[in-house]
Amino acid sequence: MTEKSSELSLQQIQDAVDGWISQWEEGYWSPLANLARLVEEVGELSREINDQHGEKPKKSSEEEGRIGSELADILFVLVCIANSLDVDLTEEFEGVLEKYDIRDADRWTRKEDA
Repeated sequence: MTEKSSELSLQQIQDAVDGWISQWEEGYWSPLANLARLVEEVGELSREINDQHGEKPKKSSEEEGRIGSELADILFVLVCIANSLDVDLTEEFEGVLEKYDIRDADRWTRKEDA
């Protein structure tokens, strides 16, 4: 069903999500529906971070969650959005890194050994 590796490229992640989605007749949800899913998942991540690193711990009756799992849920939904809109995340991510490298070149102090 999905490829398991600790070193998947963005393209492999996009392909794995597409393979999983393709097995269902419904296919990809609309971008707007996936955006709502994304907001929901970000809310769940916020709750976990606030519990583990913030000022609002969970009640004893609430289930303990995992930040990594919530981040993976967010990545899955982001990839669903990208795939449904034919966005190549590798290409786009390379572009955003270049943009940040140029824009922020003198914004912070670089580590000497970097």
